Amino acid sequence: MSTDALVLVRREGAISHITLNRPRAINALNLEMFEALTVAVAPEAVGDATAILLDGAGERGFCGGGDVKEIVSGDSFKILSTEYRLDYAIAQSAVPVVAIMDGIAMGGGIGLGGHAAHRIVTERSRLALPEVRIGIVPDVGGHLLLAHAPGRLGELLAITAGELTAGDAIALGFADHFVPSNKLEALRVALSEGVDPAAAIAEVAETAPESGLLAARGWWDPIAEGALEGAEASAEAALDATIRLLRVLEADGGAEATQLLETVRGMCPTSVVVTLAQVARTRALGLDLAEVLEDDLRVVVRIGQCPDFAEGVRAQVIDKDRSPKWQPSRIEDLDPAEVAAILAPHHPDEGKLGLAP
Repeated sequence: MSTDALVLVRREGAISHITLNRPRAINALNLEMFEALTVAVAPEAVGDATAILLDGAGERGFCGGGDVKEIVSGDSFKILSTEYRLDYAIAQSAVPVVAIMDGIAMGGGIGLGGHAAHRIVTERSRLALPEVRIGIVPDVGGHLLLAHAPGRLGELLAITAGELTAGDAIALGFADHFVPSNKLEALRVALSEGVDPAAAIAEVAETAPESGLLAARGWWDPIAEGALEGAEASAEAALDATIRLLRVLEADGGAEATQLLETVRGMCPTSVVVTLAQVARTRALGLDLAEVLEDDLRVVVRIGQCPDFAEGVRAQVIDKDRSPKWQPSRIEDLDPAEVAAILAPHHPDEGKLGLAP
C-alpha cells in the first residue's frame, strides 16, 4: 500500500480501515477519491470485516468537503453522481461504518460521515454545510439531516452556512456519539480486536457537551414557522416565503434577528431560496436518503451551471477576497422563473442515480 495514495485502505485485524489521505487540503474530496472509496467500501473489498473504520489524515480534520475547483471546471454530473452513490453505499453498508468526524467535517465530509451507522465527533469537531456561501446548496443528503433537525434549526443552519460543535452535531442529529480525541486510538484497537462497534464505542464515549445552538429555537422557531410556511408548494412560494422571512427579521430589530439578516444577505440569493425550498420539500414529503440524493443531483447540477457557483468558488477558494458578486445581489430581485427552472422535476434528458429503495 502506497502512503502517497489519496485513500489509504488496510486490513487491521477484524476491520477495514479507510483513511482520507489529502491532509494539506483537509482531505478535500475529488473524483479519484470517490472512485477509490467506492471500491474500498464494496462488499468484495470489505470481505469478512466486522466494521469499516473511516477517518481522515492530518491534524486539521476529517474532510473539508468536495474539491469545488474540480467540480466547477469538470464534469459535474459524473463527479456528483459518483459521490452520491458512494454516500448511499456507506449508508446502506451491511458492514457497519464507524465514521470519525474529528476536526473539520464539511460538505462532502458530511456525505461520508453523516449517514454512517456510527457517527462520532470529538471536542475538536466542527461540522458545516456551507454551500450557500459558494453559490450552490447543501447536498450529499444534507437536506435530510437539516429537515430532521429539531424545530426549524435545519433552516437556520442552512441559510447561514453555520458551524456545529460536537454538542450541536449530536443535538441536531448529525452525529451519535461524543468520544474525546485521546480515546480514538483505544476505539480503533477495540474495533480491530473484533469488539462489536456499539460496545466498543460505549466503552470510550462520554456525555456530549451542551449544544449552544439549541437555545436559538426560542427566538428563531416562531419566526421561521410563520414566515416559511408553505415554502414547499412551488418555486414562487419558496421565494415569497424567503422574502417574508427577511421582512420579519427586519421588523424584529433584536440583536439575533439583525445579525441573522446581515449574514443571510451575504449569502448567494439563489442558493438561500433553493435550499429553503429543498428542506421544506424533504420534510413535507418525508423523503428518504435515496430520494434526497436524487433531488441533490438534479438541483446541484442545474444550480452549478449558474454564474454564481463559479463566482462563489472564485471569491471563497481561489482569490479568497470573500466578496462575491452575486447575480442578482438581492433575494428580492430574483426571477421566479429562474428559481423554478432549478427546482423543476426531473427531465427525461437528465441522468439519474437509480438508487435501489
